[in-house]
Order: sequence, then C-alpha cells, then structure tokens
Amino acid sequence: MSTKEKSLNFIEQIIEEDLKTGLSQDKLRFRFPPEPNGYLHIGHASSICLNFGLGLDYNAPVNLRFDDTNPAKEEQEFVDAIKKDVEWLGFKWDKEVYASDYFQQLYDWTVELIKKGKAYVDSQSSEEIAKQKGTPTQPGVDSPYRNRSVEENLDLFERMKNGEFKEGEHILRAKIDMTSTNMLMRDPIMYRIINASHHRTGDKWCIYPMYDWAHGESDYVEQISHSFCTLEFLPHRELYDWFLDQVYDENQVRPKQREFARRNLSHTVVSKRKLLQLVQENHVTGWDDPRMSTISGMRRRGYTAAAIRNFADTIGIAKRDNLIDVSLLEFCVREDLNKITDRVMAVLDPVKLVITNYPEGQEEWLDAENNPEAEEVTYRKVPFSRELYIERDDFLEEANSKYFRLTLGKEVRLKNAYIIKGESVVKDENGNILEIHVTYDPESRSGSGSEASKRKVKGTIHWVSIPHAIPAEIRLYDRLFTNENPDGNKEVDFKEFINPESLKVITGYLEPSLNTAKDGDKFQFQRLGYFAVDKDSTSEKLVFNKTVGLKDTWAKIETK
Repeated sequence: MSTKEKSLNFIEQIIEEDLKTGLSQDKLRFRFPPEPNGYLHIGHASSICLNFGLGLDYNAPVNLRFDDTNPAKEEQEFVDAIKKDVEWLGFKWDKEVYASDYFQQLYDWTVELIKKGKAYVDSQSSEEIAKQKGTPTQPGVDSPYRNRSVEENLDLFERMKNGEFKEGEHILRAKIDMTSTNMLMRDPIMYRIINASHHRTGDKWCIYPMYDWAHGESDYVEQISHSFCTLEFLPHRELYDWFLDQVYDENQVRPKQREFARRNLSHTVVSKRKLLQLVQENHVTGWDDPRMSTISGMRRRGYTAAAIRNFADTIGIAKRDNLIDVSLLEFCVREDLNKITDRVMAVLDPVKLVITNYPEGQEEWLDAENNPEAEEVTYRKVPFSRELYIERDDFLEEANSKYFRLTLGKEVRLKNAYIIKGESVVKDENGNILEIHVTYDPESRSGSGSEASKRKVKGTIHWVSIPHAIPAEIRLYDRLFTNENPDGNKEVDFKEFINPESLKVITGYLEPSLNTAKDGDKFQFQRLGYFAVDKDSTSEKLVFNKTVGLKDTWAKIETK
C-alpha cells in the first residue's frame, strides 16, 4: 500500500483501490507513450508529470515508449527531442521502448486472430468503408469481404506484409460488431499498408499496426498496470479491452486504461498538427520558438523545469476538459525565477543622462547585491561614471506629485549609487530629448554609512554606465495569439488570431557583468522582468529573450 499522506486525486484513488483488491505493489508500472511526430508541448508536460510523478510516489518504474507506428510522419529528430524534454523536466525512465519493438509479436498475434475468424482483409476503398460504417444513430453494414475464408485472409495478409500491394489496396480489420453503438467497435482497422521507410526498422515492414491495436498490446507486453490517457480516448477503452481479451493470460498483469481531462492553455494551441502548421508556414522560427507552447520553446524562452512541474501540480488532474489561464503558468515561472536569478541592470529604451558635477574621466566600481532571495547573499561590482543610460520612461520634464521617478527640480536615487537631481534637458530640433543633465550628492552613495546616504527619496531608478555598457539584442516576446481560445471558434482559422506584436526586437544596454553570460543563463533585469540568454548568442553579440515580466500586465489589459 502507498503511504501517501496528501489527499488523493481520482487517478490515485483508482491505484489505491487496485492495491486493496489484489494488485501487488511490485506489479505497478506506468508509461509515457508519445508519438515521435513532433515536439512535446505543455499538455504533454502535464502527462509526463502525472505518469512519472506516480512512479516517484509509488516507487514504481515508468517506461518511455515511443508509439512509432506511422513512419510517414515520424522522425529520429522527434525521438531525440522528446528524450531531452523528459530528462530536462527532471524525470528518469526505467526502459526506453518502442511500439516497433513489438511489430513481430503484433503480427504473430494478428495471424492467430485471423485463424480464429476474428480478423479479415478488406479490399474496399476508404470511402466505401466510411460509408458502410454507418452513423452514431444508424448501424453499420457488413463489408462484402467480411466472410472471406481464413485461408484467403492468411494469404492476403502475408502478401500485404511481403509488399505485393499498393497503399490503400487492402487493409486488415478486426471482426467485432458492425451494429455496436460504439462506432470504434465496428470492425476497426488493425493494419494498413504504408510504403515509407521507418526511422528504426527501415524497410523491413510495409504494413503497420493502428494505434488501438498497438497501444494496448504494447502495454500488455511491457506489463503496464495502469495506462492513463486523455478523455478523447474514453470511447477507445472498450476496444482496448477487446483487444486485450484476445491475448490475455490470467497469470499476467492486465493493463487498465483510465482517462483524465486535457488541460488546455489560454492564448496557445497544443495540437501537434497546428504547431506544425505554424512552423511550416513560418509564423514562428521553429519548434523551439520561444512563443510556442512546446517544452523546447518554453525552455529556450527561459522557463524552468521546476516552474512547469509546479504548474502541473497546481492545476492537478480533472475529469472534465477546461481552459487554464496562461497567467497561472507565468506566475509559476515568475515565482521560481524570483528565487534563483541574480538581479542585474539593463536599459532597454535608453536616454543619456549626464551628471554635470561628477568629475570627467572618473569611474567607480560599486557593490551591488546579486540575489536577495539567496541563502547566502553575494555581491558584484558595477561601474559608475559621469554618463549613464536610464530608461526613457523614467524621466518626465514636468510631473505631478504621484510621479516618483526623475523630473526637473526633484531628486531620485540611482540604484546602488547616488541621489541625483534633475536640472535641465538637451533636445533636438523636433523637441526630442537627447540628454538629461543632473547633479549628484557625492555624500549620498548607497551603503557608505554617511548621513546623506540615509536620506529618503521617493524614487529609485536603474541605470547603466555608458562607457562600460554592453549592447545586446533583446527579444521581447508576447502571447502568440490575441484570443484566449484560438481553437474555440471552429468557423475561424486559428491563425487569424496570431498576435502581430508577439515579437519585438530591440537593442538594449547591459552592465558589463553580463559579458560572460552563456546560453540558458537567467537573470532578473531590475524593474523590467526576467530574461534568458538565447542560443543565438555569440561571443561578439549577446541575445536575450524576455521570459516573463515582473507582474502580470495582461490582467490589467483585460480588465480595462
């Protein structure tokens, strides 16, 4: 029995009940079974966390099984990406297995079904088969080939395997019940001919098992105790069990399929087909574009594995599909990054600030705290000079009493540095501000202990020393879709909702401590948000992705 103390979700209750009614603890085994026809997305992340989380909670092995039964769409690239994603999320599988490992066993079992009169070769076209299958309210009609002799079926099936027929010329169907109220039970297809090279078996096979036949039997071969899948597979459960009935040995563990709800994420799509469209039609730069809902895209954007695991744990497991606000995921990301990132200074919309009473040519290296959330607080040195960049929106020539940033005639503190006072501005012929001239109080340096350093001013702004600043490409990402449910309106192409402002590329100026930052490093740009170094960075040019802001700005937009 499990010793879990937390309240159980309905899936854990199923497992607990099975343990009470005779299933041995050492017979528990779970699996995560992706098809390698694309990159994993946030929906898969929830499934990964569920299955591998159950493995950890029950001290049970979890298989990573690739459902590679359609060589026309599957590639080794996707296998490698999936393995990387699962490992990055922090999980270890017991066995790496493939449905293709069982092709011979599945074929042998199929031959036995044909001999028992439970499967037959159908030579109708796909259109004819669809027509004679009936409707949910009207029973199907038997195929004219349904009563072929065992000998003829065995001969045709072997010739299908030997490559004697073209795609679509023949299929193999299970002989179940053409009048079943469950249309999936109306003689479902078990095998089809596909003349494509398989990423693992090459050209050995030209017939490939359908998902419903391969999946449950793979579970059985691997002795999976519980096969958890999303709600759209609920109608498949009857067929899953029928196929198991044909091969089940009572001395073996019988896998149990149970379903949980999909957790869709707002302002995204999680259909592999639609994600592929976005890639192929160049709406994004690739599967790992930081705007994508793929795990690789989120990793590249700067999301952490811990944040995604926490998100999956927070939304939990449900029995009904629902739409989760992406703000919850961003909250989990923000919460984790707050704990682990160093605070640095960067200016993204610069205006020049000149401290007129600071000695020309002088520079100082000031102490700046790295991460106040860390167990052991550390410091770095930040250069200070007469000419600085500040954010353009941190200055107004004239401002009311509620404006606490820099304005003429008032004081603010430069973060980690001095108190300054706005004196004058220099403008171009169009009235645009070119320079802000200020004076500073040389006794007011932060941390100096002087009375002036203890003076209270209402505003603090960040800055970067111009002579030391590092220019960098900054990619400002926003939500890929303007509509919270781009899939919700089936009459409108989801691509109509693509956000034209989902990416802005600007040049920012960074403090020099970031000069050694490398791919994947994460930082909090003070007062701006969380940013991560992109893989496009080089030694000559840093590239940063905006991961998430310090606050949920979308909530403000949506309430206006």
